[in-house]
Amino acid sequence: MDILALNCGSSSVKYQLFDWKRKEVIAKGMVERVTIGDSYIIHEVPGRETYREEYECPDHKTAVHLIVKILTDAEHGVIKEMAEISAVGHRVVHGGEKFTRSVMINDEVLDAIKEVQHLAPLHNPPNISGIEAAQANLPYVPHVAIFDTAFHQTMPEHAYTYPIPYEWYEKHGIRRYGFHGTSHLYVSKRASVLLGKDPKDCNIITMHIGNGVSHSAIKNGISVDTSMGLTPLEGAMMGTRCGDIDPAIPAFIMQWENLSPKEVDNVLNKKAGVLGVTGEFTDRRDVIEAAEAGNERCQLALDIEGYRLKKYIGSYCAALGALDAVVFTAGVGEMGWLLREKALTDLEHIGIKLDKEKNRNTMTRKKETMISTPDSPVKVFVIPTDEELVFTEDVVAILEETYTDHMNFKYSFAESTFQRT
Repeated sequence: MDILALNCGSSSVKYQLFDWKRKEVIAKGMVERVTIGDSYIIHEVPGRETYREEYECPDHKTAVHLIVKILTDAEHGVIKEMAEISAVGHRVVHGGEKFTRSVMINDEVLDAIKEVQHLAPLHNPPNISGIEAAQANLPYVPHVAIFDTAFHQTMPEHAYTYPIPYEWYEKHGIRRYGFHGTSHLYVSKRASVLLGKDPKDCNIITMHIGNGVSHSAIKNGISVDTSMGLTPLEGAMMGTRCGDIDPAIPAFIMQWENLSPKEVDNVLNKKAGVLGVTGEFTDRRDVIEAAEAGNERCQLALDIEGYRLKKYIGSYCAALGALDAVVFTAGVGEMGWLLREKALTDLEHIGIKLDKEKNRNTMTRKKETMISTPDSPVKVFVIPTDEELVFTEDVVAILEETYTDHMNFKYSFAESTFQRT
């Protein structure tokens, strides 16, 4: 049984083909610059050289067709025909309140996804385009939607409700939803294994830090709070997103800079965060290099991000009470020892004792590592995330009719015998 996972962005389509019987990835890659010209595919197969092909993709349908073409190619492919694919799993960023778990896609589900696309105008439209493109290219296989927001639908009302006129929630669905749900699910389950506990007995803070950044407070195995809100703009400082700011700032800047709401929204999403402070960088490696060379704004950006990470740890510790572990994941969380150190230093009063040497030596996207001292009451882990494995297991379970909510469903990676491939 081969499962194809698709993650369709506005100008890219990521894919992974997973052999369920052998429990291994047999191919993965990405089509870049979809809809904007000069598009190409990067195709990776274990044991082979990475393959790149330029191929014009004016739309997502063409991009998915290109993926199909490469997967079945006589020289570069890994399967003989698309009939070998049993199902396709699709990442959908926003499921609103309707979807609390992954679901088989039918016309009703697709319509419901379209109904909430105004809540994620940058993400859901390309997700929808990807689903429709895959259905056109693979019309005879089941398609499953896996929602970024689903994991966080366990949040209590007092955590997801904003202190704004309540009718805005009733009329427009304005509330905290949260994102990166599959990543928070995966690493929290893995942390429970490393702690030797059942997820229902664990309180964990998960910190997904990449270009996009979100944190989650997980109490007794379920999400009770998360940093992103109605959209992925709220919360931590990110590569190009501002995160938490005074809500009066947009109106102030619209007045004094004569900008439209759309222009301000574009700045806060694409020109703020690390890029906004440094004026030139989003990659934290570039920021660190420039800071070491004396760039004061780059040093300031690192200090701001580290400070804000630390504040989230403190606030979520207060929300959770007893804390078992803090987990860092995603590109920067897994590789960025300096930001981890800034976030974790001087937290002994809440039970976190960082092993600075081990932290500095932990820069890998393959190995799970504890970077706290052996006697630290609260453990700190660096755990590489695997969202595609969550996609795959949800899809297989739906096909086999064994799927249920994540607290009761037995994921393979939640078992002590699990081996990362």
